[in-house]
Amino acid sequence: MKTYENTGNKDTRSGFGAGLEALGKTNENVVALCADLTGSLKMDAFKANHPERFFQVGIAEANMIGLAAGMTIGGKIPFTGTFANFSTGRVYDQIRQSVAYSGKNVKICASHAGLTLGEDGATHQILEDIGLMKMLPGMTVINTCDYNQTKAATIAIAAHKGPVYLRFGRPKVANFTPENQDFQIGKAVHLQEGNDVTIVATGHLVWEALEAAKTLHAEGISADVINIHTIKPLDEEAIIASVKKTGCIVTAEEHNFLGGLGESVARTLATSHPTPQEFVATQDTFGESGTPAQLMEKYGLNAAAIVKASKKAITRK
Repeated sequence: MKTYENTGNKDTRSGFGAGLEALGKTNENVVALCADLTGSLKMDAFKANHPERFFQVGIAEANMIGLAAGMTIGGKIPFTGTFANFSTGRVYDQIRQSVAYSGKNVKICASHAGLTLGEDGATHQILEDIGLMKMLPGMTVINTCDYNQTKAATIAIAAHKGPVYLRFGRPKVANFTPENQDFQIGKAVHLQEGNDVTIVATGHLVWEALEAAKTLHAEGISADVINIHTIKPLDEEAIIASVKKTGCIVTAEEHNFLGGLGESVARTLATSHPTPQEFVATQDTFGESGTPAQLMEKYGLNAAAIVKASKKAITRK
C-alpha cells in the first residue's frame, strides 16, 4: 500500500496567495481584484509587489465581477477574490450574464468554502457553490486538496482560456501532494491502487480518503483512491476504469450531496457503467457554527464516514 507523508499542515488559501504572487512575477496581464478581504484571501503579497495591478473594490462583489469581465476585453486575466459564499451565491446573476454567457476569461477564486469556514456559521458557509457553478455552460470548476495543489492550480488556470471557478478553504490541512507538480485541468490523480472499492474525493476530503484507505487496508479491504480536483470537466475515463475493477464507488466531498461531485459521478455511471454508489457529503442542510473538526465530525465528512460508506458500497455489489 502506498503511503503519503504530511509535510506540515497548511491552509489552501495560502496556496492561492503563493500562486497568485508567482503569476504576478511572470505574467503582466494577470490582475487581481478583492472585495475587502485581502488578508483572508492571502492576496497581500500581490498587492504589495504589484499595486498597479491590484484593485480593492470594497464590499461590492457584484461590481467586482462586472469590473473583471470588462478587464478581459483589454486582454487582462482577472483573478477575483472573496469568500466562496460571496463569490457565487451573492453574485450569481453577474457571473451568469457578464462572465459565463460570453465566455469571459475571468478566474473566480473562492476561499472559506464548505463547513470548514467554521465558527462564522451558516450565513458565511456555502455547500451549494459547486452545483451552482458547474451548471453554467463553459465554466471550469476546480476544488483543490492541499496547499501545493492549490498553488499549482492557481498558476495553471491563468493559461486556461475561459471562465474558471477555483474553490479552496480556510483551515490548515495536510499538505501531501508534490511541491512542484504538473497540474492538469480535467485530469484526475490516481493516489492509491485497490480492487475492492473506489473512493473518489475532492478538496479537504482527499486526505480523509487516504486515511480511510489505511483503515480499510488494516481490515483486509483494498481501496482505489482518486483525487478529483477538477469537477468540471470531469475525468470520466478514470472513474469508469476504476469501477470496472472494483465494482462499487464512494464519493466524498465537503458539499451538499445534491449538485456536487457525487451527482456528476452518478450521472457518468448511470449513462456509461451503472455501479453501486455511496455518498459522503452533507445531506441537504445548512451548516452551523463550530470548529472545522467538530463540524466535519457532526456532518459525517471524515475518514470514519468514508470507511463506513465503503463497507456499505461493497455489500451492494
